[in-house]
Amino acid sequence: MHNAKFIHYAAFSLGVAIAAFQAEGVMAAPANNKFFDAALCKPPYSMTSTMEIYDAAEALAKPNTSSLGAAIYKIPNQIGRDGFKSTEVFFSSNAVGILVEGERADDLAAKYGLKPESSDLLGTSTKGYSRELPADQQPEAGLAGPGKIWIVARQGEALPGKTLLACEFAQEF
Repeated sequence: MHNAKFIHYAAFSLGVAIAAFQAEGVMAAPANNKFFDAALCKPPYSMTSTMEIYDAAEALAKPNTSSLGAAIYKIPNQIGRDGFKSTEVFFSSNAVGILVEGERADDLAAKYGLKPESSDLLGTSTKGYSRELPADQQPEAGLAGPGKIWIVARQGEALPGKTLLACEFAQEF
């Protein structure tokens, strides 16, 4: 009788564990798509799209706000696409994205059609690439002030072993 209860309990526990792992995978897929899509400007950067991705990150983790004047969320599940992996979502005052594992700016540029940047952002970027979104994906004039939306990939000493892939609103002066 004792063995039967133990076997029943063990089988039930195993079933719960399997269900939890399956649910984790189902929950990770939407987050994976949401975070990567945001980094690739799908949809283009806006307050609405940024708040949606911010709420998704807040539901998973609390931010580290100690570096770069940004909030970095270490999410519980690894996300990936096109051979790139991440466990961190990045927010700043004008960008939303992910921190890709490794120094992969060259690879990200090749995959997503980014071109070398002419500035090193006052020394903060050792390697940077970007691509302006087409005109039909830019905000209407006056809605966000003068500026353009770009997909960027940057690596530098501030984020050793990582590369920022982000959708960024850059003001024009």
